Amino acid sequence: MDGMDHGSSGTDSSSMMVPYLHFAGGDNLLFKAWAPKSSGTIAGACIGLAVLAILERWVHALRSIFTVHWHTRALAMCAERDRALMEHLHASTESERDSALASDEDAIESVDRYPSIQPTTSPVTQRYPHLRRTVAPFIAAFDVPRGLLYIFQMILAYTLMLAVMTFQAAYIIAIIVGLGLGEILFGRAGHLSGGH
Repeated sequence: MDGMDHGSSGTDSSSMMVPYLHFAGGDNLLFKAWAPKSSGTIAGACIGLAVLAILERWVHALRSIFTVHWHTRALAMCAERDRALMEHLHASTESERDSALASDEDAIESVDRYPSIQPTTSPVTQRYPHLRRTVAPFIAAFDVPRGLLYIFQMILAYTLMLAVMTFQAAYIIAIIVGLGLGEILFGRAGHLSGGH
């Protein structure tokens, strides 16, 4: 085929990926220049992959902790907004009631038309169901960092996946051990939000 250089022979193992599990060196790890061949460089690559796997579990736990924190803060902000709205509605209802009492001769009927609103006993969401939120509002200070943490976690996850795709058994074992250690170290915090 014109213009295609296939190399001098088909036995050049550095340019071919071995499609089965093996412990042989020479596989490209993420970049063409990273092809550990000696047992020392393979061991170093395994240590690096294990650290990346632990880091991925740490980022997952960190993201879960922050998600719970941001969700709690968003609910508190919504509750504060609802409380302020309730106070406004309570104040406007009382002023309407006062004007009704002053102008109407039948004060008892006027008071009955304006039932008392107590912020502690009648939440805004019970009185006004259309104000009830089913999804937390978009808050850039919470949602942008949450998205950036997710991007970083996915970069780590795909990096580990690419290392597994080399079929180098030592890399796969190192990644599994690193993920296990990371789960032991950070798993309790990572399951705060119920996610995985």
